[in-house]
Amino acid sequence: MLRSIIEFCKCEHGAVTVDWVVLTAFVAFMGGVVALYIAGPVIAMDAKNAAAVKTVGDQVEKMEITVSFSD
Repeated sequence: MLRSIIEFCKCEHGAVTVDWVVLTAFVAFMGGVVALYIAGPVIAMDAKNAAAVKTVGDQVEKMEITVSFSD
Protein backbone atom coordinates (compact mmCIF):
# COMPACT_ATOMS: atom_id res chain seq x y z
CA MET A 1 0.00 0.00 0.00
CA LEU A 2 2.76 2.44 0.94
CA ARG A 3 4.61 1.57 -2.25
CA SER A 4 1.59 2.40 -4.43
CA ILE A 5 1.18 5.78 -2.68
CA ILE A 6 4.85 6.61 -3.29
CA GLU A 7 4.53 5.62 -6.96
CA PHE A 8 1.41 7.76 -7.27
CA CYS A 9 3.24 10.80 -5.87
CA LYS A 10 6.12 10.32 -8.31
CA CYS A 11 3.84 9.90 -11.32
CA GLU A 12 3.58 13.00 -13.49
CA HIS A 13 0.84 11.85 -15.88
CA GLY A 14 -1.83 14.53 -16.04
CA ALA A 15 0.39 17.28 -14.65
CA VAL A 16 0.14 19.21 -17.92
CA THR A 17 -3.64 18.98 -17.77
CA VAL A 18 -3.64 20.44 -14.28
CA ASP A 19 -1.36 23.25 -15.46
CA TRP A 20 -3.74 24.09 -18.31
CA VAL A 21 -6.76 24.04 -16.02
CA VAL A 22 -5.07 26.45 -13.60
CA LEU A 23 -3.90 28.71 -16.43
CA THR A 24 -7.35 28.75 -18.04
CA ALA A 25 -9.03 29.54 -14.74
CA PHE A 26 -6.61 32.42 -14.17
CA VAL A 27 -7.21 33.86 -17.63
CA ALA A 28 -10.99 33.63 -17.16
CA PHE A 29 -10.72 35.30 -13.75
CA MET A 30 -8.59 38.14 -15.14
CA GLY A 31 -11.09 38.64 -17.98
CA GLY A 32 -13.86 39.04 -15.42
CA VAL A 33 -11.80 41.50 -13.40
CA VAL A 34 -11.08 43.61 -16.49
CA ALA A 35 -14.75 43.53 -17.52
CA LEU A 36 -15.85 44.73 -14.09
CA TYR A 37 -13.15 47.42 -14.07
CA ILE A 38 -14.15 48.96 -17.41
CA ALA A 39 -17.93 48.49 -17.14
CA GLY A 40 -18.56 51.84 -15.43
CA PRO A 41 -16.57 54.02 -17.86
CA VAL A 42 -18.09 52.22 -20.86
CA ILE A 43 -21.62 52.88 -19.59
CA ALA A 44 -20.79 56.56 -19.02
CA MET A 45 -19.28 56.86 -22.50
CA ASP A 46 -22.36 55.20 -23.98
CA ALA A 47 -24.62 57.78 -22.33
CA LYS A 48 -22.50 60.65 -23.71
CA ASN A 49 -22.58 59.15 -27.20
CA ALA A 50 -26.34 58.65 -27.04
CA ALA A 51 -26.82 62.32 -26.12
CA ALA A 52 -24.56 63.42 -28.99
CA VAL A 53 -26.37 61.23 -31.52
CA LYS A 54 -29.74 62.55 -30.33
CA THR A 55 -28.52 66.13 -30.73
CA VAL A 56 -27.33 65.46 -34.28
CA GLY A 57 -30.57 63.65 -35.06
CA ASP A 58 -32.61 66.61 -33.84
CA GLN A 59 -30.56 68.97 -36.03
CA VAL A 60 -30.95 66.76 -39.11
CA GLU A 61 -34.73 66.60 -38.62
CA LYS A 62 -34.90 70.39 -38.87
CA MET A 63 -33.02 70.45 -42.20
CA GLU A 64 -34.82 70.46 -45.51
CA ILE A 65 -33.17 68.46 -48.26
CA THR A 66 -34.22 69.19 -51.84
CA VAL A 67 -32.99 67.09 -54.74
CA SER A 68 -33.58 67.99 -58.37
CA PHE A 69 -32.59 65.73 -61.25
CA SER A 70 -33.59 68.08 -64.03
CA ASP A 71 -31.47 70.77 -65.65
